[in-house]
Amino acid sequence: VQLQASGGGSVQPGGSLRLSCAASGFNFEYYAIGWFRQAPGREREGVSAIGSGVGLTWYADSVKGRFTISRDNAKNTVYLRMNSLKPDDTAVYYCAASIWSKIDKSTWSTIGAYDYSGQGTLVTVSS
Repeated sequence: VQLQASGGGSVQPGGSLRLSCAASGFNFEYYAIGWFRQAPGREREGVSAIGSGVGLTWYADSVKGRFTISRDNAKNTVYLRMNSLKPDDTAVYYCAASIWSKIDKSTWSTIGAYDYSGQGTLVTVSS
């Protein structure tokens, strides 16, 4: 099983980035995918997640309205479009996967609910 996050980089406040999470080694279409982030000195935070069904998405209040999660099952990839980035968004972002039945509005932001996780990609928002 592999989950590879990419697309991070340095951007000015107000800028945008699109992160990708490429998955392999499991039946992707039956798995929910979550994005998490961790900044130095701060607790890990669930950012967003997408279920295996149509329209099942969840967002942290801190990113709602600015970030959009989507998935392309044909490419085994989940995307996180991040707009209006703020310095507080600076963190290592990584993705995790869980069989669809374990992820709902109560569990999506808990890393322990996920079966797999991968290496992260660094996002730095600074002027």
